[in-house]
Amino acid sequence: MGLLDGKVAIITGAGGGLGEAYARLFAKEGASVVVNDLGGARDGSGDGSVSAAQKVVNDIIAAGGKAVANGDDVSTMAGGENILKTALDAFGQVDILVCNAGILRDKTFGNTSEADWDLVVKVHLKGTYCCTMPVWTWLRANGRPGTIIMTSSTSGLYGNFGQSNYGAAKAGIYGFMRVLSIEGRKYGIRVMGLAPGAFTRMTSDLPGRKGQEPDPLSLPENIAPGVLYMASDLAADHTGKVLGVSSRGVREIKMLQTDGFQPGRPYTAQEVADHAAEVFFPAAPEKTAASA
Repeated sequence: MGLLDGKVAIITGAGGGLGEAYARLFAKEGASVVVNDLGGARDGSGDGSVSAAQKVVNDIIAAGGKAVANGDDVSTMAGGENILKTALDAFGQVDILVCNAGILRDKTFGNTSEADWDLVVKVHLKGTYCCTMPVWTWLRANGRPGTIIMTSSTSGLYGNFGQSNYGAAKAGIYGFMRVLSIEGRKYGIRVMGLAPGAFTRMTSDLPGRKGQEPDPLSLPENIAPGVLYMASDLAADHTGKVLGVSSRGVREIKMLQTDGFQPGRPYTAQEVADHAAEVFFPAAPEKTAASA
């Protein structure tokens, strides 16, 4: 018995990297998988080829699994609808959506063009919307529970130098996930966020990684089990949460607030400054040469 027996999963951006690892593991655990990938480079200059997705599909079928390829563009509503149609035509249903497709156009903010901004936000944030809306609508219309996993990032949740466009899109996905998890409760639709940390084609030459051998625990196949957990009934009691999955393990990432300053009356800016210790979290101690 597999964890996903009888389930149908759509995984976007699954022609390589993390998405490919998810697709292979999901199929091994009994899911029928729609492997979506536009093809092309990590900067979004896709060639519209389904060859990358088809290779993954061929390998899954050769291993005894069920899969079908799709080459639609996630960042258009027509693309999202066609991805769902691929699942329904091939397998008659959908139970799981993993929004994984993404691109990078990293530059410092002052060097980020409008085109760089628009395309990254379109692929990540609008792409998550365009794929989620058809699946969400189908699940509701058919009275079926389901699971939607949206890929955020620590770059959006914490911030990261040189990724203003990417971080903004990923933070938007976090907000989208939180709202949809609330709306989904009455329909039995779980919505969760994922913040993966992996060594892939997209991240292999980022600062601090170029030319280095990857930590084996950061390879996509070692991130995939955490995502399988989220998609399976093992996580049936969880929705609206973000899991960080990386070589450091699996952990929940939460937004927190302090007790704050509660004057109970009109107050001044100076009073806020005077109560800064209550308003702000304590600053993390700076690392010294000895502790680094």
